[in-house]
Amino acid sequence: MDGLDDFTTFAHAQQGRLRRLAFLLCGDWNDAQDLAQTTLLNLCLHWNRARRADAIDAYAHKALIHAYLSDRKKYQRDRARATDFSVRAERDFATGPPELPELRLALLSALDKLAPRGRAVLVLRFWEDLSVEATAAALGCSTGNVKSQTSRALARLREILGDSLLDADDLTPIRPARPAAQNG
Repeated sequence: MDGLDDFTTFAHAQQGRLRRLAFLLCGDWNDAQDLAQTTLLNLCLHWNRARRADAIDAYAHKALIHAYLSDRKKYQRDRARATDFSVRAERDFATGPPELPELRLALLSALDKLAPRGRAVLVLRFWEDLSVEATAAALGCSTGNVKSQTSRALARLREILGDSLLDADDLTPIRPARPAAQNG
C-alpha cells in the first residue's frame, strides 16, 4: 500500500470518530464536520510523519485539538473585531442628527440588502472616508473596479430606498439624478 492509500483507509475508518470528538469539543455538528475535515487535511499533508508516530490515533487527537484551539482563537479574534466594529459604528452612527432615527434605520436596512462587495465599497468610501486608491488597496482590486462597484452599489441603494430617504437639510426627497431632457 502506498502512502495515499494508507491515509485514505485511515480517513474512512476514523472520520466518524473524529467528527463525534469534534462535536464534543465545539458543540455544533456543522462546525464539527469542518473541524474533522480540517484535521484530516492536516493529517494528509503530514501523513508520512503521522504514520511514523507511535500511535496514529494519538497523533490524530493532537491534530484535532490543535485545529480546534486554532479555530477558537480565530473565532474569538474575529468576534472581538466584530464587537469592536459594531460598538464603534453604533457610537459613530449615534452622533448623527438625533431627530432622524428613521433615516439611520432606513439606511442600515438598505445596506443589509446590498451584495457584500458593494456594501464593503460604500462603507469604506463613505463611512470610513477612504480614497478610491485606499479602498482598492483594502479590497485588493483596481481603482477602476472600486469606481464601478461604487456606482453600482449607489444605484442599488437609490433603488432600494426610493423616495423614502429624505434630505436632512431641506426635507425634500433625494432622487437619483435624471439626465437632462434633450432638445429636438
